[in-house]
Amino acid sequence: MFRANNQRRRGVSTGEIALVLPILLMLSFGVVDYGDYLYLKNTFQAAALAGARAAVPYAATNSNVTGTNGIVTKMMTAAGFSSSQYTVTLSPSDISQLSTGTPITVTVAANWSAVGTHVLSTPFGGLSGGKQISSTAVMQKESN
Repeated sequence: MFRANNQRRRGVSTGEIALVLPILLMLSFGVVDYGDYLYLKNTFQAAALAGARAAVPYAATNSNVTGTNGIVTKMMTAAGFSSSQYTVTLSPSDISQLSTGTPITVTVAANWSAVGTHVLSTPFGGLSGGKQISSTAVMQKESN
């Protein structure tokens, strides 16, 4: 009698695993997907903030921010991104001749399809490829 009951329990646990395992896998993959999104958001915010800081000195030029040796390019390259994966926008577009106190906005943006991990597909709760990741920093131009 004891053996027959034990055999039935083994079959029940297999059924329980079959029901719970897909849910646990989706939750795990979702944690990876959204964790990567938060990492990217933080990376973009740090690059935008450093770009704004590089843009505010009196003698700063656009190349200090977005050029080949600009701070945003260096930070994004260090994080593993090529320049084709993201965009950097300066407002105003030319920062070299601005008067003291003028706000300078630096925005770093990319599409999730270009930079994301895509572990969990969209129908199961993952981020869509069209999701825009963007971070903006604003600082005022400094005096001489």
